[in-house]
Amino acid sequence: MAYTSETNKIDKEAVDGLLGVSNSLAYKVHEIEKHLHSAGTWFGAKDTPTATVFAARIGESDCDTFRIDGGDSSGTPTWGAWVQIFGADDTPARADQTHYDPHLMLITAAEQEVPYFIQFGRGASGTAALAAGTYTELCIGVDATKKFKAETPIQTGRAPAGSLLWARCLATGSNTGTLDFYLGIHEYSG
Repeated sequence: MAYTSETNKIDKEAVDGLLGVSNSLAYKVHEIEKHLHSAGTWFGAKDTPTATVFAARIGESDCDTFRIDGGDSSGTPTWGAWVQIFGADDTPARADQTHYDPHLMLITAAEQEVPYFIQFGRGASGTAALAAGTYTELCIGVDATKKFKAETPIQTGRAPAGSLLWARCLATGSNTGTLDFYLGIHEYSG
């Protein structure tokens, strides 16, 4: 096989990965590699948030669980209010990281014994995230034990560091339904 400058990049030359052309094969492979093999960072709610910092790293003295609450779904299903999870200065959490994505949540308490629908959105507000399509949804079931032992995966796209993150829930068939959780993210350098 005759190699060219382009085919050399397949197995003979380094590629730029996330620092290269967006959506190129090398870019996508590097993104997948970083997602699967990057370190995670976990957060809870900051006890006293500021205008730009809403989260605290786990183990910090002012770290508590995040809490979202469903609306009155005893009749027509109703989402609870959007709660800000990350402010503009919560990411990057590690030096030289330019993007992040939420990847796991650890639920520590649930008020109701029902299925919960959860939305995470990135944007100026939760409503803006819905309009822009920069949100993800997941479902969890809560049984009578209300005991949680494993992380729940979250599938989202990468967002620039400093992107605001919001969450809300709906507790099916219930008037309110709090969920308490910690949130894990992956960060990327490009």
